[in-house]
Amino acid sequence: MRCRRSASWSPWVPHSHDGCNMLPSGIPSATGSKMKPECGGVLMPGNGDAVTRRAEARSGEGAAFVLSRGVVLLFAVACGTAVANVYFAQPLLVTMGHDLAMSPALVGSVVTLTHVGYGLGLFFLVPLGDVADRRRLIVGQLLLLVVALVVVATAHTAAVLLAGMAATGLLAVVTQTLVAFAASLAPPAERGRVVGLVTSGVVIGILLARTASGLMADLAGWRSVYLASASLSAVLALVLHRVLPRHGGAPPTTLGYGQLLRSTVTLFARERLLRLRALFGLLIFAAFSTLWSSVALPLSEAPYFLPHSAIGALGMIGVAGALAATVAGRLNDRGLSRRTTGIALALLAVSWLPLAFTRGSLWALALGVVLLDLAVQAVHVTNQTLIYALHPEAGSRLIGGYMVFYSIGSATGAIAATSLYAVAGWGAVCALGAGFSCLGLALWALMTD
Repeated sequence: MRCRRSASWSPWVPHSHDGCNMLPSGIPSATGSKMKPECGGVLMPGNGDAVTRRAEARSGEGAAFVLSRGVVLLFAVACGTAVANVYFAQPLLVTMGHDLAMSPALVGSVVTLTHVGYGLGLFFLVPLGDVADRRRLIVGQLLLLVVALVVVATAHTAAVLLAGMAATGLLAVVTQTLVAFAASLAPPAERGRVVGLVTSGVVIGILLARTASGLMADLAGWRSVYLASASLSAVLALVLHRVLPRHGGAPPTTLGYGQLLRSTVTLFARERLLRLRALFGLLIFAAFSTLWSSVALPLSEAPYFLPHSAIGALGMIGVAGALAATVAGRLNDRGLSRRTTGIALALLAVSWLPLAFTRGSLWALALGVVLLDLAVQAVHVTNQTLIYALHPEAGSRLIGGYMVFYSIGSATGAIAATSLYAVAGWGAVCALGAGFSCLGLALWALMTD
């Protein structure tokens, strides 16, 4: 039987002569077999506004498990707690260095190794969610994260501390396994909303990590930060073990680990939408990191001379923007992903105008921070919702591969911003951030139907 040509058919979508939507034929599924061409709705890389009906057909994981709002909030809390471990150390570096007699260069490697571990985990651990029982995988990673955090908290030599931080970064990628699992459990019509809520937890964890660690270190020392996080992670592991469905979604597989990793690369080679959304992710997180890696520099100088605690509290302002990620999720569920992306990228570019006046007004800074965080999270939620719908059975590989670009963008923005501030000042940093933002907007504008 021949397929009806979709009304929203586009040459951007791989298709056969009769208009059927064709999946890449060489990408292994979680069962180890090749994906077959299917007919159905179209998900166009240009706008992503048409929701694929194949995503609905493959959402059997959530059929027997009711994903209540309480469970979604539990996912968000777990994600925020896990990812915060990557950022706790940033305000604690000086104290750590004094305590363990570390040189400045060695102290700087604490953050570097944590992010290296996180990047490796995105590529080597997150894809396991497509072939392993996700419930066991999540609980196991959280328990191993507890061990790594205890190692950090009890370290008495630089070598032990660095090893513990690298392991902490590696295991903190359980955040992305949780995001993929939440997306797989959500009904297709509500997937954007669920991803938005869970992603809000990730962003809040990132933004509040520095504030929380600084306050706790002032009260009880830097080691208390990691002991408290280890305790909370252990509790979350226990709760998730009881709450999550006992059969965590991944079917039995003949796909080997090497094939699993190669298939991640294959997905990027064959899916235009995935490549485009990964580029969006790289650019928006380069802009995000440009701000957050350098904003403390002008605030600690004239005319403000703000203390570290006040600078860290700036993350509280960003939370207001992060909470709006749920709105973006609902808009995606209504098929407005292209429009949401364009508006958000325009807001991202505009946010650098008030940010440029930071030295003259903290109100301008606050407005810019809210706009920037709102825009970044709207695009991020849209990206994750669309790429998961491509191949739900490869959701962990899709999310993990996409987040590698997030890490590249974050590192690029941080290195470029701090280096540029040293030679050209805050205005040049804002120009850099605006440049990343405008590149994203230009890419979106070129994606016409």
